[in-house]
Amino acid sequence: MSKSIYVLNGPNLNLLGKREPGIYGGQTLDDIKASCIAHGEKLGFTVDFRQTNHEGVLVDWLHEAGEKALGVAINPGAYGHTSIALHDAIRGIGIPVIELHLSNIHAREEFRHKTMTSAVCKGVICGFGPVSYTLALDALAHVTR
Repeated sequence: MSKSIYVLNGPNLNLLGKREPGIYGGQTLDDIKASCIAHGEKLGFTVDFRQTNHEGVLVDWLHEAGEKALGVAINPGAYGHTSIALHDAIRGIGIPVIELHLSNIHAREEFRHKTMTSAVCKGVICGFGPVSYTLALDALAHVTR
């Protein structure tokens, strides 16, 4: 198995930098990608960074990661709150998955307080803005070594 980590991003994260900067900050997803790739290199990982607005694509990428990667950091976006399919995919791939969110989901609307995916993830990081991504990579470095 390669020393790669998949960083997967769900719906609407392609709008970072434009969408509700008071909640999600001013960095774009490309800014976060560059940070993740650089941080991954420091940790000795290759980062495969992807974004889609489609639930089934995330499921396919999780399956692929189960065959090719050491672990996954996933920001499932709103799918984290609703997707049994993502829950089942994470549960089935046999590698550690860290769920992450830019905002503190527990300090937001009630419907964001619980995620379907967190129960099958190794851990959850939320509320640290773009740093949540590098914290997730640090966590994966810890649990995969």
